[in-house]
Amino acid sequence: MRQETPTFETRLKRNALAIETLLGRLLGLSTEPDEIVRPENLLGAMRHGVLNGGKRLRPFLVIECADLLGGSVDAALRVGAALECVHCYSLVHDDLPAMDDDDIRRGQPTVHKAFDEATAILAGDSLLTFAFDIVASPETPLADVQKTALVLALSRAAGHGGMAGGQALDLAAEKSAPDEAGIVTLQAMKTGALLRFACEAGAIVAGADATDRQRLRSFGEKIGLAFQLADDLLDLTADAETMGKATGKDAARGKGTLVALHGQAWAEARLEQLVAEAETLLEPYGARSSILAETARFIANRRN
Repeated sequence: MRQETPTFETRLKRNALAIETLLGRLLGLSTEPDEIVRPENLLGAMRHGVLNGGKRLRPFLVIECADLLGGSVDAALRVGAALECVHCYSLVHDDLPAMDDDDIRRGQPTVHKAFDEATAILAGDSLLTFAFDIVASPETPLADVQKTALVLALSRAAGHGGMAGGQALDLAAEKSAPDEAGIVTLQAMKTGALLRFACEAGAIVAGADATDRQRLRSFGEKIGLAFQLADDLLDLTADAETMGKATGKDAARGKGTLVALHGQAWAEARLEQLVAEAETLLEPYGARSSILAETARFIANRRN
C-alpha cells in the first residue's frame, strides 16, 4: 500500500512536537559535564519562556531545508532547538518593561510576570548561551567545520549586526521615525536575520555547496520580509485573543511600518510578490521543495 506524503500542516505539527520534546529534555534538571548545578527557579523561567507552544517555524525551516538537501534529521533537530532558544530568549527580553512591555505571550503570562524581571533577564541570558552549547555539543552529529560555520552564522544573525541591533533600531524608531529604507533595514535585522539563518543553517547541516547555501539564504531573506510584513498587517487587523499577545501597539507608539507608509492593499500585493520571488528561488529543486513553497505561502497568509 502506497504511503501518502505528509501535508505541510502535518509536517509542521510533527516537527514542532519533536522540537518541543527535545527542548524539554535539554532543559531538564540533570547537569551536563562542567556544569555545577541548574538553579530550579531559573530553569523554570527558561522552560516557561520556551515550552509554551508556538509553531516552531524557525526550527521547522532548519529541518526542511536540511531535508531538501539530504542533511541529517538528528543534527537539524538539534540546530533547530538551538535556534529556538535564541528566538525565545529574544521574546523574553522583548517583553520586559524596558523594551516592549508586554504581559501576555502566546496566551500566557510573560516570563517577567510569571517570575520577576531579574529572573526573566537571567533566563534570556541563559537561553542565548545555551543555544551555542547545543550546537557545539558532542551530541550534535556534525563535523567541527559545520559547527564552526553554524556558530559564526548564528552569532552574526543574533547579535548587534542582526537581531539585537534590529531591536535597538526599533526602540530608536519610537523617538524618531525612520524612512522607508530605514524600516526595511530594521525589519531585516530584527525579524529577518533569524529566518535567514534558519534556511542557511539547513544547507550547512547538509554540507551543501556555496550555491545551495546562498540560494536558501536568499529564500530565507524573502520569507523574512514576508513574515514581518504579515506581522505588521496582523498588528493592524487582528485582535489580541487571536494573536495571543497585545495588538495595535505599533500605531499606539507611532512606529513606522511599511503598512503605515503604503496601506493594507499595497502590503497584501507586496506579500504576493515576495512569495512569488521565494518560489522562484526554489525552482531548481522541483517538486522536492513543495513544502518550503507552502511554508512561504503560510507565512504570508498567516492569521496569528
